[in-house]
Amino acid sequence: MSATAPTFLPLYRQIRDLILRSLEAGEWRPGAAIPSELELAARFRVSQGTVRKAIAELAGENLLLRRQGRGTFVATHSELRQQFRFLRIVPDEGAPEPYESRASECRRARASVEAARLLELKPGDGVVCIRRVLRFGGAPIVLEEITLPGSMFKGLSAAKLGKHAGSIYHLYETEFGTPMIRADEKLRAAAADAGAAQALGVVAGTPLLSVERVAFTYGDRPVEWRRGLYRTDKHYYRNVLT
Repeated sequence: MSATAPTFLPLYRQIRDLILRSLEAGEWRPGAAIPSELELAARFRVSQGTVRKAIAELAGENLLLRRQGRGTFVATHSELRQQFRFLRIVPDEGAPEPYESRASECRRARASVEAARLLELKPGDGVVCIRRVLRFGGAPIVLEEITLPGSMFKGLSAAKLGKHAGSIYHLYETEFGTPMIRADEKLRAAAADAGAAQALGVVAGTPLLSVERVAFTYGDRPVEWRRGLYRTDKHYYRNVLT
């Protein structure tokens, strides 16, 4: 077969891509219901079964949520299942816990070479830098440093972070129209330096889990670089591989 031979997508994949374009364009906002399978079938002039298969694939990618008897909805980070899709820290005993976020810093800066590379910016472009601690059951468990493109998050401030009751990803999608779709992570062992030790209430040198993440929105655009240090004395990082 020629390396330049055209690739033909199955019809359901073509419909999947058309629905995804509508999601990217903001036709249906996070949390909103999308049209029924019959309506989409008429819109795209295909069978209902083709639409159902396209929706099943998008649901499998966590972009859509099916609710029995109610329809299909755009995934939103206000859903508990979506929050813990990206926050993988679990207590040694019991179910995942609600957490409290406290931002100690939210400032404007210029992108470092590393931030520019990971977020596809130019060195020196404006960025927003956030430093925060996640508390579970009142105990500081995660210290995070987050870098965002400044042009996409105008108006983001420590005050706005403090007022928002949900997850930071919910804030991104509701206030800035930027849903987080997927993330790439790297994990390694680390030792707490003086600053991390003070923030997390441990002694310097305590073993921690270092999690570095780049998160993407529609169009596979990187919009968040996050570096986190996790206490694992009473929690562990859980992932399910399928």
